[in-house]
Amino acid sequence: MTAPLHVVVLMGGWSAEREVSLMSGKGIVAALESLGHRVTAIDMDRDVATKLAAARPDVVFNALHGTPGEDGSVQGMLDLMGLRYTHSGLVTSVIAIDKVLAKNALVPHGIPMPGGRIVKSAEVFEGDPLKRPYVLKPVNEGSSVGVAIVTDDGNYGNPIGRDVAGPWQEFEELLAEPYVRGRELTTAILGGKALGVTELKPKRGWYDYDAKYTDGMTEHVFPAQIPGHIEDACKRIALEAHRLLGCKGASRSDFRWDDERGEDGLFLLEVNTQPGMTPLSLVPEQARHCGISYPELVQMIVDEALHEDGGA
Repeated sequence: MTAPLHVVVLMGGWSAEREVSLMSGKGIVAALESLGHRVTAIDMDRDVATKLAAARPDVVFNALHGTPGEDGSVQGMLDLMGLRYTHSGLVTSVIAIDKVLAKNALVPHGIPMPGGRIVKSAEVFEGDPLKRPYVLKPVNEGSSVGVAIVTDDGNYGNPIGRDVAGPWQEFEELLAEPYVRGRELTTAILGGKALGVTELKPKRGWYDYDAKYTDGMTEHVFPAQIPGHIEDACKRIALEAHRLLGCKGASRSDFRWDDERGEDGLFLLEVNTQPGMTPLSLVPEQARHCGISYPELVQMIVDEALHEDGGA
């Protein structure tokens, strides 16, 4: 048993993923307390540095999702304060959350990712940036926040209507990518190892924010019923992306697989450097299938933070 620690769990904040972060944080607090640690929960606000300085923790468990907790901002603050923290450091966080920077870091090393380009949101009202079907998504949001799939028979119009609800009304720039048909797969990395591959089968539509965080809306199939060479490819790509980006703690790599094209149809969509830790989250689920309980998972992430210099 690890000696008791004083752990600050940093959660909440003001991103679009605030509620998910609060759910993650609640579970982490309970797990740490069950292990005998002293825990201070902080719902992040603009006075967070003062609260952290007063708490003087041994380590910070970063349970924030989205900006500014996942984009390098909080990591930089914690570095300046000399506090150890879980998950990835400043540089990794800046690159991984930005879908364009992540592609620039990974694709040259042979990681298969969809093509695409950055477009001004106003452009989509004049015409399609890519051949339909295609995907429009914010450059640096997670949990499928603000993602739109544009098809020939969709409800957005052709061209997209200015008054139609979508990410073009919330973000000045968007990433346009070709739509990859097929199946949704995900692989968690923990302790430098790939835990497995889960297939996600939404009961309706696609694996959007509601499907991720509403109980009963998505079936999780673990291990995924896929050919062995596709499972091996997911594990290999996820582990290599984790390494290339310099991720720490747990990460989760999300894939689309066009099963009519074999391994040529497998594409990495993104690497999540601070994956969810809610009851419906995929990293705890894969860990559980591998014999790692939720408290053990939390302890493993804390232990890795304590063995890294400054969480970088």
